[in-house]
Amino acid sequence: MTVPVAGVLLAAGSSSRFGGDKLLHRLPEGEVVAVRSARNLCAALPRSIAAVRDSRSELASLLQAAGLTVVACDRAADGMGASLACGVAAGADAEGWVIALADMPFVRPDTIAAVAAALAQGAPIAAPVHDGRRGHPVGFSRRFLNDLLALSGDTGARRIVAAHADSTVLLNCGDAGVLRDIDLPDDLDPV
Repeated sequence: MTVPVAGVLLAAGSSSRFGGDKLLHRLPEGEVVAVRSARNLCAALPRSIAAVRDSRSELASLLQAAGLTVVACDRAADGMGASLACGVAAGADAEGWVIALADMPFVRPDTIAAVAAALAQGAPIAAPVHDGRRGHPVGFSRRFLNDLLALSGDTGARRIVAAHADSTVLLNCGDAGVLRDIDLPDDLDPV
């Protein structure tokens, strides 16, 4: 028996470009980057899973307190694809998955909910678009379970989306957060 669409938060990266653990860095308002991302995901998808490097870390504790089920990805060092596969495997009974990035705390819950709704209405893949650019999070229907579980490396699911561009439902939105990630300390500055 399958369950509705689940959220998967990718939080197992190394933050190498940031110069420290960017996911634990505080936003100007004081909230931790990953916690804001987690809260936004859970607001739209109460059943959400976070893939982390270490389930006993401070990050894991914070994400669990924010309402996510936390799973440790043994292959996190292999890249985003391995973390994505780990998160999807933990929620393999879902009808689909909305893959969110922990370093994108500005994505609004209503945007996440719209991606999940597109999947629930039959979209094979769904993604938001802002100002003509595709952003995150990206949703995948159950049809892609095996493809997602087979991911490795650092490209995430980009190849799946590219190979199925004709099956991807693009959702125009007014949410600039779908394009805004935190890679460098300057990315935390207000827009």
